[in-house]
Amino acid sequence: MAIRADYHMHSDHSGDSDAPMESMILKAAACGLKQICFTEHHDPDFVYTEPGSEGMFELDLAKYRADYLDIAPQFAGKIKVCFGIELGVQPQAVAKQKEAVGAYPFDFVIASSHLCNRKDPYYPAFFEGRTIKAAMREYFESILENIRAFDDFDVYGHLDYAVRYAPVAEQQFQYRYEDYADLVDEIFRLLIEKGKGIEINTGGLSRNMKSTNPNEIFLRRYRELGGEIITTASDAHVPENIARDFDVAEGILKNCGFRYYTVYENRKPAFLPL
Repeated sequence: MAIRADYHMHSDHSGDSDAPMESMILKAAACGLKQICFTEHHDPDFVYTEPGSEGMFELDLAKYRADYLDIAPQFAGKIKVCFGIELGVQPQAVAKQKEAVGAYPFDFVIASSHLCNRKDPYYPAFFEGRTIKAAMREYFESILENIRAFDDFDVYGHLDYAVRYAPVAEQQFQYRYEDYADLVDEIFRLLIEKGKGIEINTGGLSRNMKSTNPNEIFLRRYRELGGEIITTASDAHVPENIARDFDVAEGILKNCGFRYYTVYENRKPAFLPL
């Protein structure tokens, strides 16, 4: 396997992970990776609906930075550990997003849509009472709005994230690129114009999805439109999911015409051969 970098993972600095940073690094090294990037969740203005969940996606940036500076140097010469963030983006939260990105010298910034018009696709209500086409068109429209409002990021994460939580039958039989081609092509063109990339995220495969986020048809279209920046992402929240299904991701990328995958340091991309 040519892929030796995982650029999307979470430790116990993210509200939905209990994994110590050290355990994630040790597992990554054991997997044969040469570099990783922690991308802890920070979602300004997240809408909390579960009792007691308030603030779980608000990252303690100072503590995260301090722990990173303490732990990462211990692995120098063994595995490169980069400092990143997964920023939940919403158009009304641009000022807070800019503040977070400017707070520390990140190596890498993922922008992700975890909410759509202040609604959480994780919950069935996002899809109930309408077709998957209607729900996902709203989701892609919100991504366009986000990119137009804020572009201080490096890649857009798990571009069709919401489909992870659609009814399984609809995922397989009613989710077609053609239904969103106008919106998705506009998203890709805008990202390419701004010098931004996307990721191939294998996290959904561990949730019994049939494809990566986004799937091969979307990835091929991104490449056809001239997209070259693509990072490899397990979205691991536990050590055992680091680099999971990267052999599948590598095959998909090659089938789509990619010759390289991307890593970052100091917000600057470098391209490694597949």
